Amino acid sequence: MHLSILLPAVVNGVLNGALYALIALGLTLVYGVLHIINFAHGTLLTAALFAAFFMHQMLGLDPYLAVFILMPAFFVVGYTLQRFIIGPASHGNDGNILLVTLGLAVIIENALLFAFRGDTRTIDVAYGFAVVPIAGMFISVPRLVGFGGAVTVALLLWLLLSLTDTGKAIRAVAKEKLGAQLSGIDVAHIYAVTFGIGTACVAIAACLLIPTYYVNPHVGNAFVLIAFTTVVLGGMGSIPGALLGGLFVGLVESLCGLYLGESLGQIGIFLMFILVLLFRPGGLLGERA
Repeated sequence: MHLSILLPAVVNGVLNGALYALIALGLTLVYGVLHIINFAHGTLLTAALFAAFFMHQMLGLDPYLAVFILMPAFFVVGYTLQRFIIGPASHGNDGNILLVTLGLAVIIENALLFAFRGDTRTIDVAYGFAVVPIAGMFISVPRLVGFGGAVTVALLLWLLLSLTDTGKAIRAVAKEKLGAQLSGIDVAHIYAVTFGIGTACVAIAACLLIPTYYVNPHVGNAFVLIAFTTVVLGGMGSIPGALLGGLFVGLVESLCGLYLGESLGQIGIFLMFILVLLFRPGGLLGERA
């Protein structure tokens, strides 16, 4: 295939993969600390997309500016869900946590469906179809912004976990819960903070997605399947792994779509998911199983 066709496909795949990585960052952070899979992740993304949509429609607020409102708002939502619903309802049992997050996913999705019906909505922003010429290619401006946002969030998360007292507490709880508790760390608070950060990442992803994507009550389901694949590929609980895995997933999807047709592009993602589980279940940067 000619390079003039292949190279743009590679670039677009990497740019799309950055958004997949951003969605997966919250998922892998929650797994790394709480050691559970958050089944409500996709529906929280849907809720964030609706929030960004209505802030634009009703208040005229640009989605890229709405991130400064939705990010702290969804942190509070995530913190509240973990501290006052998921944690108490689980009674310390990881199996119960899975069931509670699954129940939350069903409740949130059906609440959105009841409130907004099944209609698909989009927003119209001036830069929605803007492109910039780079090396003979025309690259979408929103995708470039999304790539920059994903890399920035991953870097900030890494700095948070590495340099701050809260980050050190999060790593301590992730490594040894009982030891962290004996050293005076409020484990329930750290769990809630971690869940809040993961939910805030979802809100950032929604604000970066909404200029070029649609929203309906089921839209998060498609993204969360890819996010699970990204987390497994990069290594469960690894922040750099989630970023690398997302970029790789986007690249595979783009190339498979190029060779097999756009409707079959995601076949490569799930084939890769199966191969990773078979031959390297620990992921690219995770610990070996």
